[in-house]
Formats: sequence, C-alpha cells, structure tokens
Amino acid sequence: MSGHSKWSTIKRKKEKTDAARGKVFTKLGRELAVAVKEGGGPDPNNNSRLRDCIAKAKMNNMPNENINRAIKKAAGEGESINYETIVYEGYAPGGVAVIAEALTDNKNRTASDVRHAFDKNGGSLGASGCVSWMFDTKGVITVENDGQIEEEELMMAALEAGAEDLSNEGEVFEITTEVSTLGEVREALEQAGYKLDSAEISRIPQNTVAPDAAFYENIEKLLDMLEENDDIQNVYHNAEMDA
Repeated sequence: MSGHSKWSTIKRKKEKTDAARGKVFTKLGRELAVAVKEGGGPDPNNNSRLRDCIAKAKMNNMPNENINRAIKKAAGEGESINYETIVYEGYAPGGVAVIAEALTDNKNRTASDVRHAFDKNGGSLGASGCVSWMFDTKGVITVENDGQIEEEELMMAALEAGAEDLSNEGEVFEITTEVSTLGEVREALEQAGYKLDSAEISRIPQNTVAPDAAFYENIEKLLDMLEENDDIQNVYHNAEMDA
C-alpha cells in the first residue's frame, strides 16, 4: 500500500505566523457556515459535513469560541452572510494546471481578483472544467510519522475503517479515502488513539508536470496571491518543482 504520493510532492508548506493563522481561521469560519446551511443544521450529531469541518478546525487549533460563534452565526444568531461556492480553473506558466476553490459573498470581486492573479503572473484563467479532469477528488488524512507508529498496524486500522490506500511519505503517513468515507475513517482512527495532523477533502493530480525553472518564481507568486485571498478556500496544482 505504499508508493510515491503526488499529493505530498506538490504540497506547499504554510507559514505559521499569526497573520497566516488568522487567515486560516477566517476561511475555516466560512466552511463552518456553509456546512451548517448546506449540511443539515447546527447540530454536528445530525450533520456529518459540519462534524468534519469542526474536526478540521480543531486540527488547525481554531479556538472553540471561534468555532461556536461561526456555527451560531450561520444558524441565525446574529447577522448571517450567504456564501457562494465557485471553482476557478486555469494554467500557470509552464503548463501547470491550477484550481482555486472559493466561498464568496461577492462573486464579481472574487472573479476579478482571481483573473488579476493569473494575468499578473503570466497565467491564463480558463473555462469551467478545463483542468479539473486532471485531478481526483479524495479524502486525505495525514498522521505524523514520529517513529512510534507501526506502519502495518496503522494500515490495517485504516483499511478496516474503509480507507483506500496508505503511503509512508517520510515525515507523515498519508491515508486516502473516498470523499464519502473521510469522516468515518477519521473517527475510527481517532478512536483507535491516533493523533491526526489533518483530514480534509483534496484534489490530487493524476499526473504532475515539471515546469522549466524559469517559471518557478511566477508560479509561486500566482499560488501565493490565490492562497492569500480571503475568498479562496483551497488552491491545487500539479507542479513538481525543486525546493
């Protein structure tokens, strides 16, 4: 069940600054709000989507007060904002496929910002579906490889819970699931005593591309501009670049 993971090859390290953490909390708050409205209400016992969002928020060290405030606000306690889900697709320089998922209350603003990011850095924003076919949507769970975990035991626990695959990526173990079983596998591993680093739905590229080094700077700038936008929840790409 081991093998090279395209996901960890291209995954970008996040800055752990207070400003970056604040942006993460803002985006998690939007995810929680949408989960309440679209997943079935403010009770996580009856809303699996919300339950998964709460777990993700806690893994990112979001305070319980912030989590509860976002849920109550979405449930109608206080002024509520309606967010629209939009997926933008295009290419960065060097033929790199890029997907940006947004939750926005102003799609004109977000579309303008996304187009500007692509244009400024030599990319091109495309039509819906132009690159998404190159990615598989999966649940991805990571567990820190601290030297204390038996890979075979973790693999058996994951497979018995319904996971598809497990790979040892050195610093972490990566477990992939179907989108529909992410929550079940996460809960089973937590109940088995494993401490999870992350558990989220992700788009994994079927194949990666290695752009010319001359494009690295513009690719990084494009991805940074998208990730720093509060309206953009997730950014995915299929570039392999040397560190």
